[in-house]
Amino acid sequence: MKKGKEGARLSMVELKNVSVTYASSGVDALNNVSLKINDGDFAFVVGSSGAGKSTMIKLILKEIDATSGSVIVNGYNLDKLKRRKIPEFRRTIGFVFQDFRLIPSMTVYENVAFVLRVIDAPRKYIRKRVPYVISLVGLQAKANSYPNELSGGEKQRVAIARALVNDPKLIIADEPTGNIDPELSYEIVELLKGINECGTTILMVTHEHDLVRHFGGRIINITQGEVVFDEVIGGANEV
Repeated sequence: MKKGKEGARLSMVELKNVSVTYASSGVDALNNVSLKINDGDFAFVVGSSGAGKSTMIKLILKEIDATSGSVIVNGYNLDKLKRRKIPEFRRTIGFVFQDFRLIPSMTVYENVAFVLRVIDAPRKYIRKRVPYVISLVGLQAKANSYPNELSGGEKQRVAIARALVNDPKLIIADEPTGNIDPELSYEIVELLKGINECGTTILMVTHEHDLVRHFGGRIINITQGEVVFDEVIGGANEV
């Protein structure tokens, strides 16, 4: 994690007095939430189903707008962001899906490279960057394998490589251990922690409290649309 004085660290995500009410149902999904994720942070976001975790992620990705309050992500004021600028903004974020979202007809290499090809990155850069990122997640030997030839844990590693390949400022991992064997969950979080230690800010949404207790760190608990806990705690793996 990046060191330095707290005041000198940039804010990657800042929610100021944010509320979200879904007009169709009248449900208050978030209620006057204020939250700041700084450059270099690794934060777990926990809460029961329907607590507001998914709404918060949708806000950060500009999939929905706040009913009131302001949302600033990676220097973009999402309240004022023009529609044509949304793709540019989203390229500053890496996203890891619970269900992997790999393209079955593409190899591991092609799945990761696809992210760069979409933005017309130079071929020379792709040839250098993609193998490097695949090696970071420990899948060099699987670069030419297809998704149906991979285990759940390997698929999630590919998903993480894909989120990382564009060198985003922020990675959001939405229940990244939800579809893999429990014993592999710790490996995935260790991998994300390693990426974080290289300087990438990570926000991980999870309902797996055993993982959170094991690793410790910053825990943000959302209950009924409100942040009820936001503290740094020691992990069970700390001596």
